[in-house]
Amino acid sequence: MDFFKDTWYLYIRLVRLTRRMPVFLLLSIMQPVLWMLLFGQLFAAVITIPGFEADSYIQFIAPGIAIMTALFSAAYSGMGLLRDIEGGVLDRLLATPVSRGAIVASRVLLASSQVVLQAGVILVMAFFLGARPHGGVLGLLLLLLAAALLAAAFASTSCGLALLTRRQELVIAAMNFMVLPMTFLSSMIMSQNLMPAWIRTMARVNPVNWAVIAARQGFEGQNLTELATSLALLSGFTLVCAIFAVQAFHRYQRAM
Repeated sequence: MDFFKDTWYLYIRLVRLTRRMPVFLLLSIMQPVLWMLLFGQLFAAVITIPGFEADSYIQFIAPGIAIMTALFSAAYSGMGLLRDIEGGVLDRLLATPVSRGAIVASRVLLASSQVVLQAGVILVMAFFLGARPHGGVLGLLLLLLAAALLAAAFASTSCGLALLTRRQELVIAAMNFMVLPMTFLSSMIMSQNLMPAWIRTMARVNPVNWAVIAARQGFEGQNLTELATSLALLSGFTLVCAIFAVQAFHRYQRAM
């Protein structure tokens, strides 16, 4: 019970810190809106290509942009942890009885909750642009679950790297190295039917693509088997990332 209570208190602390930077909060919400508008206009004509799996590109890309938001927002969660390390905040927390796991868990929870908010904004914008959630309320909840799981996975990875390297440059370089290739090796912005065969093969083992598939199937209310399989794989990936973050935290403590 101490773990959950401490996670909640530390989460509230992080929320308050975020609220003190309203410009950051505003930009984090406006960015996915711009992505929706720009990608929606830039690739609108691809629906005319034979084999594309949707009649509306906005309908196709709405869940993809929700997942893109999760990916890019959570990937740099470790930067806040680095600030706490450099400012001595983390060492002071370790001198208290606070649950050790709650220190990282609170940041992962913050990243996931921010992503759910951003994904909600994306879905509202998509609705006004013509997209319709054929999967209903349950489908929307599954979409948000996929986004939250992916955010938790990348937030855990980012925090783990921050604890291991303690260098902003290395965390940024490592996350950039992962985020962009995993974005383009998925069906986030392009139908799998139009991908080269080798990219389709890579997409099958890409956690970002698992999240995209789960989100899109939930949004469309189709292929529940594929949706469940993708969510199960994504949950496993998130668990592995969480274990990595925990091990990195233990190593940080031993190095003190």
